[in-house]
Amino acid sequence: MVRFQEPNLHARLIQRTVMGNVVVDHELISRTFADGSGTLETVAIYEVQGGKIKCASFITGHKTLD
Repeated sequence: MVRFQEPNLHARLIQRTVMGNVVVDHELISRTFADGSGTLETVAIYEVQGGKIKCASFITGHKTLD
């Protein structure tokens, strides 16, 4: 994916909650958008089975440009 080749792509984990086999990460993503560099708040929800991610879903939040 082209997005993963961005030189300033970075995810910072703000908070992680684990409940049973579900992991919820609140992240702040730094990257270059079509309209400039900035950050995007994201929530990632992972269902883990046998030590591997079985299912992943994402909620995108507020985008802020630098």
